[in-house]
Parts: sequence; structure tokens; C-alpha cells
Amino acid sequence: MIRKTAFIVAAILLGLSIGGGEGAIGINWGRNNAQRLTPSMVVDLLLQNGIKEARIYSADEDILKAFDGSGIDLTITLFDYESVQTKEAAVQWMNTTFQYTERCRIRRVYIGFNAFSMGMANKTVLELAMNAYTSMQEAINQRAYGGVIKVTMPHSDYVINVEKITRPSEADFRDLIKEQMHRYLKILEANRAPLVIEILPIYYVLKQKLGIEFAGPSDNPSHVIEDVNGAVYTNYFDFLHDSFVWAIKKAGVPDLDIVVGAVGWPTDGFPGGNTTSAENFYKHLLPYVTSNKGTPMRPGKPIDTYIHALTDENMNSDYFPYARHWGIYRTNGEPKYKIDLSGQGRDIFPARAKGIMRMPERWCVYTVNPVKVFNKTKVVEEFTAACKVADCTSLAPGASCSGLSFSQNVSYAFNMYFQMAFQDESECVFSGYAAVVTEDPSTGDCVFPVEVVKGQQNNLNFTRSGQGRRRFAPPSPIIVILLAAVWVSLNC
Repeated sequence: MIRKTAFIVAAILLGLSIGGGEGAIGINWGRNNAQRLTPSMVVDLLLQNGIKEARIYSADEDILKAFDGSGIDLTITLFDYESVQTKEAAVQWMNTTFQYTERCRIRRVYIGFNAFSMGMANKTVLELAMNAYTSMQEAINQRAYGGVIKVTMPHSDYVINVEKITRPSEADFRDLIKEQMHRYLKILEANRAPLVIEILPIYYVLKQKLGIEFAGPSDNPSHVIEDVNGAVYTNYFDFLHDSFVWAIKKAGVPDLDIVVGAVGWPTDGFPGGNTTSAENFYKHLLPYVTSNKGTPMRPGKPIDTYIHALTDENMNSDYFPYARHWGIYRTNGEPKYKIDLSGQGRDIFPARAKGIMRMPERWCVYTVNPVKVFNKTKVVEEFTAACKVADCTSLAPGASCSGLSFSQNVSYAFNMYFQMAFQDESECVFSGYAAVVTEDPSTGDCVFPVEVVKGQQNNLNFTRSGQGRRRFAPPSPIIVILLAAVWVSLNC
């Protein structure tokens, strides 16, 4: 009991010091990868870069053990909210997870993922999420952690009518969820928990043809948007943030804290999404966060902001190609671009991951078999099979590897599958249309990667001769697009 009391007092003092200081820069780390950095590598990487806050997408024991004693404040995401529909179930979850509370500095628990957005089409989902939220909050209050650990939910900007507004003061929560949202916000206020928002400025500035420079703070803003009370907006980060400020003001909780739980910039699979634009976005955004300038609606108020994300996640859904390319690091721990994670705006690369071992410089590429008759249908079938498992989103229109020839498209797909199989030569067959080479096939901005040596990470169960491939899985939209590109390149 003495140890627990000391922990609570220390954590409250820490929270007070953070609340009175500069805006914190945190980072989100998910490991939905075929090739993963181990948790200990990630913790070391965060410490090297001076990151003091991190969001993890599970409470797996190996992750919590790695953060044990690191001094990094943690946010845990609980996706399976159906498992904590009662306070008793929430207490049981806490008993398992919170054994690490004192050493891992757990500060927040997020319930679900965009439950209110999904709740517009499925009220059952929203009801389950709200039950889980209420149960977890009651359990934490019962254990006297309520002043230390805050329970909340992350929300995309889709919960407000952002596509219909021309200035933040017009923003409000959507009618389909307004009643439930207002009730939820009152609970947040009662427990002094923040509203967590996730924003994607690049999407809206392109959709509204405002110019990519308007997405975040810059030295020379491309547009100026004037609002009531003399408010002036020169970037869409502030615009989206204050749209939420106006929405909660209309909901009757004007002083509720807001945390930007995710702001990201894809480096592939999206128009304007590349390493150059990502570097420029963060070069201006992060010093702005730590400057405590605040926004027009909240001048001088710090904005805790979490970068999304630490690494690419090549096993994310390919429905949106860019969803696999949020990382400031590649899956092998190499930084993609310069970014000063301290928020000082220095022109530096972030620290590299330690202990990484790359596989040999070998690639699997398409080749014409001299003893076989060329079968266009068979080659495309093998291309499709590879991309159903491996990450081919860099081949999407406008991405870094778009515009390749037929043989280059197929080679890219074959190589991504080969690297995902940890360079197992039995996986570079593809009905006799592939071969392992030692000459790098990369071209221009299109990188044919070599992945890291297989380590602790879990992977798909590959079997010899490619029998582990999901050949009969229905094609996703990106696969259909890539197939069209391959057919075009073949017939040009």
C-alpha cells in the first residue's frame, strides 16, 4: 500500500508538471508488420530520440516488460471492448495489465478505435464501446487510479461535420451521434479526462484544393481563413483542432482538454505523400507544438501531440494504400527523412535503431524462362498471389513505384513476397517466372527493399513452394487497381 500511495503521489506531481509545461510530443507504435522491431529495440529508439510519451496498440506482456522502468509515459489501447462490458470484467483486465502500472507509467487507456464514427452506421458498436468505457472508468476509480490514469476514446475528425464547414466556428458533432457524444463528453469532464482527436490535414487540403502547404504551420502560408472574433487560420492543423474546440463549446464543455492522439503524414500511396513533404510538415509542426503558442481559440495553451507513427506497418489493410506508410522509420529501423523529435527544429535525422541485422543483398525478380512458353495469364496470377500477402501499395497510382514497366511491376511484387518470407529461396519460384539476383533492381524513387533478419517477430506461416499463399482470398480494391496497371504496362 505504501508503494502504491507513493506511486500515485509521484504520478500526480508529474501530471501537474506536464500540464504546466510545453506541449508534449509523443509517438504511436503499432506492430502490424511482417518484420517487426522488437519491443526492446523500440524502447531504446524512443529513449535515443528523447521521446517521453508513447501510445501502444496492445497490452501484450512483452511490450510492457520492455517499457518497464523506461520513464516513458504510456497510453494503452484496448480494442476488444466486448471483453470488458462489466466493471468486474474491467477489474480482471486491470489485474492482468496493471501489474506493470507502477513501473511502466501508464497514463491513459483508450477504448476502441473510432467507435463514434462506426456508431453512425451501427449503434450496437457504439453502445458496446460506451459500456466498456463506463466499466473501465468505474474499475479505475474503484482502484483509486482515477487521478493518475485517464480513460478516454480516440476520435477521427469524421465525428464533426468537417466537410461542410468553411471555418471552425461552423463545426459541430454530427446529428447521428450528437446525443451520445454530449453524454460522453460530460463523463470526460467529470473525470478530468481529455478528448482525444486524430486528424489527417493532408487529406482535407487536397480534397478542398487548398494546396499541400496549408496542411500545417509554415513560414509562408498559402491561404488565410478568417473566423469570428478576429480568429485567423493559416494552416489546417489549427483549423481542425479549433473545429473540435467549437464543437465541445456547443456541447457545454468548453474547457475540456484536447489531445491530438494522432497526426500523420504518409510517405507513399497518397498524392503529395512522400518523404520530402513529410519532412517539411514535421519541420514546422513540431516546433509549433513545443512553442506553446496555442491556437486562435486557445492561445497559449499547450497541445499534446502524438506522431502517427513510429514505423510503417506493412500488414495494415491495403484498402487505403497510404495506411501502410505512416512511419517515420521503415520496417527495418532506418529513418526515412530528417525530423527533430525534440521539437527544436534542428536539421537532423532521428537516431537509428540499434541491433538491426539486414538480410543479404538479394532480391527476387521476374525473369523469362527460356524453356517455357510465356503465359501472360499465369504471370499475372502469380503477381496477384504475391500482392495478396505482401505489401504492393507502393505500386499504386501516384505512389513511389507507379509507372514501372510490366517486368518491373512483377519483380517488385515477387521481391516483396520474397523478403516477407525472409528470403526463403523456395518462395522465389512463381511457376518458374522468378529468380534470385544480387544486383539491386531499384530504380529512381522506387526502392526494392531488403528486410531485416528474422528475429522475435511473428510472421505468416509460409510453406514450401508457396502453398501458404492466400490464393483464393477475394481481391481488395488496391489489387484490382494494380492488376489494371500491370495489364496496361504489358500491352504498351
